[in-house]
Amino acid sequence: MSDLEFAVEPMAETDAVAVLLIYAEGIATGQATFQTEAADWPAWDAAHLARPRLVARGGDGSVLGWCALSPTSGREVYAGVVEESVYVGPAVRGKGVGRALLEAMVRESEAAGIWTMQAGIFPENAASLALHEACGFRVVGMRERIGRHDGRWRDVVLMERRSRMAGGD
Repeated sequence: MSDLEFAVEPMAETDAVAVLLIYAEGIATGQATFQTEAADWPAWDAAHLARPRLVARGGDGSVLGWCALSPTSGREVYAGVVEESVYVGPAVRGKGVGRALLEAMVRESEAAGIWTMQAGIFPENAASLALHEACGFRVVGMRERIGRHDGRWRDVVLMERRSRMAGGD
């Protein structure tokens, strides 16, 4: 672990530019998402739940990373099931920012009535797989050749974390 100082806080509207920049940096790795470019803020905002949304903020006020949730279905029976996204800026990867964000999101999501968080992760993204496992996610399957990314078929590891309210850990 490093000496990096930061705090996990609710995301503010003023964080939009930094959030989209970190998202674009994650996209550029080719290992974070099927997306090939970051959406504009109105589209990103509409695709994610209004709360909880979290950022890791450095001592200078800069956004180091973020975590947000997207609904998986419009059906009421699935209201507590979400897809989780966590992105960390390249300069602070491996320094505990992602883990702090994801651990905080576990607490915040449960307080918001979320009973299942799921994440789809490329199998080559070992850091993200390890992070999610460390935060209580488990592998529930592999979606083989689920989508094309940069001209080739990609697999996705499906992970989930179940809340205690749903009989999870």
